[in-house]
Amino acid sequence: MKKQQVIVTENLKENLKQAIDNCPHDRMFVLVDECTQNLCWPLISSFDYMKEATLICIGSTDTNKTLESLAHVWTVLSSCGGSRKSLMINLGGGMVTDLGGFAASTFKRGIQYINIPTTLLSMVDAAVGGKTGINFNGLKNEVGVFNPASCVLLDTNFLRTLDDANIRSGYAEMLKHGLISTTEHWADLLNFDLNNVDYAKLQELVAHSVGIKEHIVEEDPYEHGIRKALNVGHTVGHAFESLALAENRAVLHGYAVAWGCVCELYLSSVKTGFPSQKLRQTVQFIRENYGVFDFDCKKYETLYELMTHDKKNSSGIINFTLLGEVGDIRINQTASKDEIFEMLDFYREG
Repeated sequence: MKKQQVIVTENLKENLKQAIDNCPHDRMFVLVDECTQNLCWPLISSFDYMKEATLICIGSTDTNKTLESLAHVWTVLSSCGGSRKSLMINLGGGMVTDLGGFAASTFKRGIQYINIPTTLLSMVDAAVGGKTGINFNGLKNEVGVFNPASCVLLDTNFLRTLDDANIRSGYAEMLKHGLISTTEHWADLLNFDLNNVDYAKLQELVAHSVGIKEHIVEEDPYEHGIRKALNVGHTVGHAFESLALAENRAVLHGYAVAWGCVCELYLSSVKTGFPSQKLRQTVQFIRENYGVFDFDCKKYETLYELMTHDKKNSSGIINFTLLGEVGDIRINQTASKDEIFEMLDFYREG
């Protein structure tokens, strides 16, 4: 997989022009959702070199990360003269960059695309690393491909357009990056005040977080080994997310990951010796900033079944990425059904 260029930009107009110039094209398309069309598209539509771009809009939120939305994007690309030499720019959060990247990767067997993530979650997670896809058959990211954007432009000024919940959602992925890196970075993240956001400090933390992910992706682009470190909190988190979707009470991805981290750090403390004090500190931070996901023991079987569909699994065995310590990554860890149910007990009772 080709290396992805990631730029933390102080001058979006200039850096976007450079990125576009590096992708020779006949036609240019910009994918937005209903939210970023209103809040973010006006910030770049005035650039002189964007005048000829064709805008494609899809519905907002993860409920629109569907085959139907994907087909709509393909239809516009096809009917508006898109070719193998066309260029797609994805302007939005993780849903837009995931779906737009997949659309670009499959239209005419693949066209070039640029990601401009506009949410904290997409800056530190979805837009970086080359994963694309859609939800399918009630499962998160069930269909997709590995194919990195030609360039990812991170402009933290977009973060000022976000509400509190979306800041917290993205921050959960940053906390995960802290857990898989160093005690110092983990502690720095726990000390950040999400109730009074310091945007200058947040920009520093974003750059650090992206660097952690870039290093791991470069080492293992197709997730055969150490890239599974990025899945801490996700085996359970995706199950929570899928259950919430099925019950028509959709939750933000980062909240599900944070709740998944509570579960998987508990499992880490039981199975791989993660320190109890760091478990308590992390769980306290998550409960204070993300609340709890409400479910009862009658949902255990459903959650277990959802976990069996996780893409890290093999031969029907649920695989977790656990930690022996902050930065001590243990991939391909398994747990019995009883242990998983005990983990869910801890989550509900803790």
